[in-house]
Amino acid sequence: MKYRIIPVTPFQQNCSLIWCEESGAAAVVDPGGDLDRIRAAIDEEGVKVEKILLTHAHIDHAGGTAELARALDLPIEGPHREDDFWIQGLPMQAQMFGFPAPEIFTPDRWLEDGDQVTVGNQTLDVLHCPGHTPGHVVFYHRESKLALVGDVLFQGSIGRTDFPKGDYNTLVRSIREKLFPLGDDIAFVPGHGPMSTFGHEKASNPFVSDHRG
Repeated sequence: MKYRIIPVTPFQQNCSLIWCEESGAAAVVDPGGDLDRIRAAIDEEGVKVEKILLTHAHIDHAGGTAELARALDLPIEGPHREDDFWIQGLPMQAQMFGFPAPEIFTPDRWLEDGDQVTVGNQTLDVLHCPGHTPGHVVFYHRESKLALVGDVLFQGSIGRTDFPKGDYNTLVRSIREKLFPLGDDIAFVPGHGPMSTFGHEKASNPFVSDHRG
């Protein structure tokens, strides 16, 4: 599976274009905005987008979802149903952070822990990783040793837990019990900032490392 990271929105959110090399089928993960930038990347890679995947429903990750789904006639998969209140609150989030007013949408498929999503001939596992939001999911492609983790984990940090229904202990548990067991060599695309590996974060991240006090 191939991927391309496309920073979007004033928050420089890492939207990802992922695709199956065999079939050329692709998915857009977390289209938070700047759809012209996302569509330019799709054209440059010459892939055929077949769906939108969402890790969670904060505005910088989900703000452009309804518009892109309508423009390209795409189904929306994810996040977990627990994030529906965030989807319903997208207009309020936009007002709060100065984003363009987005449309509310209903995903074609809510995702649960243990589900799988497909992109062409590729299959990604779905892990429900609450804490940053209650319905946050992570997409893991076993063959590529790649995870798309949204705002669960960052290089040297973790997601905020001061939003409604966020919980610090739940987030740390999601990282240590769901993500780290996948393996130290798993690379991950975070919702913001540079990529890292679970092994690096396990060794050095002050919030979740083996050496934290």
